[in-house]
Amino acid sequence: MGSNIVPIAKSFHGKFYTGNCYIILNTAELKSGTRRHNVHYWVGEEAKQEDCFMASDKAVELDAALGSQAVQYRETQGEESDEFLSYFRPCIIPIQGSFSSHWSRSGDECDRTTMFRCEGEHVPRVREVPFSRSSLDHSAAFIVDTPSKIFLFSGCNSSIQTRAKALDVIKHLRENRHCGRCEIGTIEDGKLVGDSDAGEFWNLFGGYAPIPRDVPGTVNGESMTTSPKKLFWINKRNLVPMEANLLDREMLNSDRSYILDCGTEIFLWIGITTLVSERKTSITALEDYVHCQGRSSIGRTVIVTEGHEIADFKLHFQHWPKNVVQKLYEAGREKVAAIFKHQGYDVAEIPEDKSPQLISSNGCLKVWLVDRGCATLLCTEEQEQLYNGDSYIIQYSYAEDGKDYHLFFAWSGQNSIQEDRVATVSLVSSMADSVKGHAVVGQMFEGREPELFFLVFKSLVIFKGGRSAAAAYMNSVLQNSNRTEWYQKDGTALFRVQGLRHDCIQAIQVNLATNSLNSSHCYILQDGASLFTWLGSLSSPGDHALLDRMMNKLWPLKQSLLVREGSEPDHFWKTLGGRSEYSKEKLVKGWPADPHMYTCTFEQCLFKAKEVFSFTQDDLATEETLIVDCSEEIYVWVGLHSGVTSKEHALDIGKMFLQAGIGQDGRRSIDTTVYAVAEGEEPAFFTTFFDWDSSKQAEATLGNSFERKLAMLKGLSPKLEESSPDTRISLRKSPSRRPAAAGRPSEPAATPEQQPSARKIAFGSAGRLARERSPSASGLLSPSSASSSPKSRVNSSPSTPAVARRLFSSSSMHAAAEAAAAASHVASPTAKGSRRR
Repeated sequence: MGSNIVPIAKSFHGKFYTGNCYIILNTAELKSGTRRHNVHYWVGEEAKQEDCFMASDKAVELDAALGSQAVQYRETQGEESDEFLSYFRPCIIPIQGSFSSHWSRSGDECDRTTMFRCEGEHVPRVREVPFSRSSLDHSAAFIVDTPSKIFLFSGCNSSIQTRAKALDVIKHLRENRHCGRCEIGTIEDGKLVGDSDAGEFWNLFGGYAPIPRDVPGTVNGESMTTSPKKLFWINKRNLVPMEANLLDREMLNSDRSYILDCGTEIFLWIGITTLVSERKTSITALEDYVHCQGRSSIGRTVIVTEGHEIADFKLHFQHWPKNVVQKLYEAGREKVAAIFKHQGYDVAEIPEDKSPQLISSNGCLKVWLVDRGCATLLCTEEQEQLYNGDSYIIQYSYAEDGKDYHLFFAWSGQNSIQEDRVATVSLVSSMADSVKGHAVVGQMFEGREPELFFLVFKSLVIFKGGRSAAAAYMNSVLQNSNRTEWYQKDGTALFRVQGLRHDCIQAIQVNLATNSLNSSHCYILQDGASLFTWLGSLSSPGDHALLDRMMNKLWPLKQSLLVREGSEPDHFWKTLGGRSEYSKEKLVKGWPADPHMYTCTFEQCLFKAKEVFSFTQDDLATEETLIVDCSEEIYVWVGLHSGVTSKEHALDIGKMFLQAGIGQDGRRSIDTTVYAVAEGEEPAFFTTFFDWDSSKQAEATLGNSFERKLAMLKGLSPKLEESSPDTRISLRKSPSRRPAAAGRPSEPAATPEQQPSARKIAFGSAGRLARERSPSASGLLSPSSASSSPKSRVNSSPSTPAVARRLFSSSSMHAAAEAAAAASHVASPTAKGSRRR
């Protein structure tokens, strides 16, 4: 465009000319109320060098106008990042020439035949190729656009997802080039008999001829992947190498700019105190470096400003300080209240934010204690009293939108043993498979529970100690050593009282010590027959009401001594072991994290996860296993045609995701809550992450991704035996070799030689899973079942017998139902083990 910057009309968004450079600003409103800015400058393969430098300079000026808070990306034609392509769905198709010449075009795009190569599974990468038989191969999908008909040729090694995305491109071409009036023909590589579309397609090339076998290509960046990281600081366009075995945050000075070359990606880090002119010089040095290395079209180039680094950049450094969360929310509330009071308004207290309604409150609750591989149903009085030395199964059944949902939790206390944790996950998976309706399973640990867990209880008390045999033995050992703090009815204990709302309160026993106190909470201190209720100076009247309700529940006939922070009697401190320091800072609830989505696959026997940007409901492909990461909890979504065969396996995939340190800067607890959600069984607290269209759920069992989209495009319905239960895939697990329910004799444990190879690694053996992420060892996503190879994805098509398979026999299903029934008919103190909420 010469030396001009021209705004592009919205109708031309996504149309990129190969002779130009473009600057794209994408702004997203985060849940924290702030805005995230991404600036991309796209360089066409025929663009002039001066246009490229101007685009980079203008991107710097745009970043400065946005407060130096944007992340800048250099995008090269044909090598665009997935994030960039996700802005222009369904695709971008670069146009030959320049923007200034499009007015002089004759507009004969519909009158000529064009051919496109299409790759990619969540964002299609489309490029025009010569209209020739030699352009075809077996690894991609090809679109031939003629004046009267659009053909899709699917290479035999292309994945189902790639073919489905190619249909999105065809739909785009039909609407924009053919005004929605055009026939569509599909051709499958290697199939000729009885296919009129295939005959018509090959006639375009002068007749059929076999396509040569694909030659394994070398990845351009493969050699760079193993190359050591190189760090340079920029001194007036000159790069000065910095020698260091390990990179550390302290090496970066705020008044300098640095280039970090990681092989497949290059980062430019700009100090916060640098001038705009210095930043332009740094980016010019970056452009020179990229061109000098001959990597203009290889890898990714990212420009970050100090304080706004992305996670991918921080992970290259050994030590990176955690971002300090600005506690402006509460301070802002107090300032607003002070302003209103100053103006004469009566402001008693700004009401607390109400928690969103995540789940129906009119459900039915059941709780099982897991002990030595057996599940014992607890009575109504005991099901709201958990112990941190035990593991439990919680089932919450409720109705929503005319459907029956069953939410299962596998909860493990901090002092529970590993054997009970493993048995809990196996049992809860079997129970979820045996119920009628939509089942969701979650695994969580004490201290890391999400709000959803507490919402299923009206009130909950978590004691130190346990009911199980292992907990009783541990308690006896501790009592003999005089080190026990396990709860005793007439003993000494300290409880922290908290709650989400007036009808959802919890009392959690904490260590009997002064440093367990916090000024933001209220506490109950029990010393034999004496009771103290302690009010933190930063607690609210709502917290005090929750404290009174919990006192009435635990000790309805006793009177407590009310103690406010700062006026404690000596007896209070003596019971806690003496006065000492404790936290007096206001606890402020953090902003909810923005969700991220990742695809999960195995590549060369290693677990891999790749982010899906700007995700929508359409990205939930039935052939895939996807993870929605919400920081404090993750959801493993399993498609009906994926290789995952049980919810237990789905939970294991979530653990592998956490072990891999993916997302959240890699600094997250392995005990983060994991949910397993099957396709077609999505609850409302999962669909809230999408602009959900429930009508698409009706098609959840009709074919694979390609067949569903082709049917919609042609106005037809996939021809599958939907009415036959034998052709439907369910997320179920064979009940063999699992812990027995109470009241049913357990099968003798098999020796390692007798165990199937897929079951040799038990869920919960996190240490071994971290070392052996081989799909053949874990039995989760084998290279075939996880669709790691393109050919295996094709073989999973419903057109083959493998897709219509049943994951296990009807006798196995009957055995699973019997096991779950046995678990629900165990001996319990009362005949009714559930309570209508």
